[in-house]
Amino acid sequence: MSIFDDLFIFEMANSHQGSVEHGIDIIKEMGKISRKNNIRAAVKLQYRNLETFIHPDYKDRTDVNHIPRFMSTRLNYEQFTQLVEAVREEGMVTMSTPFDEDGIDWCMDQGIDIIKIASCSSLDWPLLEKAATTGKPLIISTGGKSLSDIDKIYNYFTHRKCKFAFLHCIAEYPAPLEHLQLDFIDRMNKRFRDVTIGYSGHEDPDDNTVTMLAIAKGAKILERHVGLPTQTIKLNAYSMNPSQAEKWVEAALKAKVICTTKKQNDKYVSQAEIDSLNSLMRGVYCKRDINEGETITRDDVFFAMPCNNKQMNSGEFYEGVVARKDYAMNSELHETRKITPTKLARSVVHDAKGMLYEAGIALGNDFEVELSHHYGMQHFRQTGAIIISIINREYCKKLLIVLPGQKHPTHAHKVKEETFQLLYGDLHVVIEGQEIDMKPGDIQTVLRGEKHSFTSTTGAIFEEVSTTHVKSDSYYDDVRISSMDPMERKTILKKW
Repeated sequence: MSIFDDLFIFEMANSHQGSVEHGIDIIKEMGKISRKNNIRAAVKLQYRNLETFIHPDYKDRTDVNHIPRFMSTRLNYEQFTQLVEAVREEGMVTMSTPFDEDGIDWCMDQGIDIIKIASCSSLDWPLLEKAATTGKPLIISTGGKSLSDIDKIYNYFTHRKCKFAFLHCIAEYPAPLEHLQLDFIDRMNKRFRDVTIGYSGHEDPDDNTVTMLAIAKGAKILERHVGLPTQTIKLNAYSMNPSQAEKWVEAALKAKVICTTKKQNDKYVSQAEIDSLNSLMRGVYCKRDINEGETITRDDVFFAMPCNNKQMNSGEFYEGVVARKDYAMNSELHETRKITPTKLARSVVHDAKGMLYEAGIALGNDFEVELSHHYGMQHFRQTGAIIISIINREYCKKLLIVLPGQKHPTHAHKVKEETFQLLYGDLHVVIEGQEIDMKPGDIQTVLRGEKHSFTSTTGAIFEEVSTTHVKSDSYYDDVRISSMDPMERKTILKKW
């Protein structure tokens, strides 16, 4: 699990009024919420060295936005250290937004867990350069940034091999609903697949529908400003008091329950759901008396409710089923659908097409599909691969699909040299005994004569670019495969 996943960030509103005591009170309230709801939570501070952050001629100016507030709520390094220790004592993640290079040094000296880059600083290249050298996990807000800007930030930190996350953010305080653009979370998740995407909200603190929608859109991090009103302290229009913060957390957790797929890599279907649908299905009934051994056609049956236990349903019926016993007119048909090689092939084709859809890979209309089943179609999901030939000239391009848990056995080519690039999923390749775990984007070349095999845990799609493919140029270690005619272990599909 990433340090970013399912993280709630409590950002101290209005710099906790420049009071260590008040800041600790806020931290303790957030600690209570964190423990009560058993969440991973961070309290975020803000660091600025005001001696250098503000130009000397402006420090006493009251007509420049933000400067009076910064000056009136200033804390020194030792005071911030007290707040950091209070966060640790509450069992929460320590986090700060440094607005200058000295602030980054403070984060490092205090051992802050996560460094946050504010939206206003996300194109501040001198600051980003120093942040990139820390080795700390970074969370970067993207308020006011175009997609092109975000691409630049992504490339900058990716090239430096930093661990970072993005927050979708609308930098208006408070942010009107019509400006929130939560659909952009979808876009960021698709565009930056290796980066955790979250949401930093500035909308009405009582409106938790936004939080639930952000979860539904795929936000894994949530951030809100929090504070503690007193007789002399009033919160601004976008900050939450402890009661609102707790309701915010509860709404987010509820949304996670609603949105989470319970079964890994598949959709969970409950028995209650199955029973409900089965009660509405049509069963197969005989229109006439049918004798054992007769071939049953569509004209011999009708479909009607109810469908009873062990009765064939309308979706299972197929033309040509052979009666295993005598049936009277209007009686239930109790036959089973045969598992034929054709049915097995159709099943794996559906799975392969689904993987292509999920990976966003379009094939076009001109290709040939080979089901490579080395030990028979009945064992295909254990051993084999789906090979899609797209071009075969002096150069060759194929897409190979490996189903979850499937293995392609050890073999070599005498004529063909090939290079794999993983596009989707995970791929474990063995070349001449050397084991290689590939991740999307990785490239691996297999030279002529090199023995190789591959398998996948969750399923994989990879591109093979090679010299011309020549039939019968695959030489397998297993003599059972080598002794077979190639067409005995292949099923060719012109269309699917």
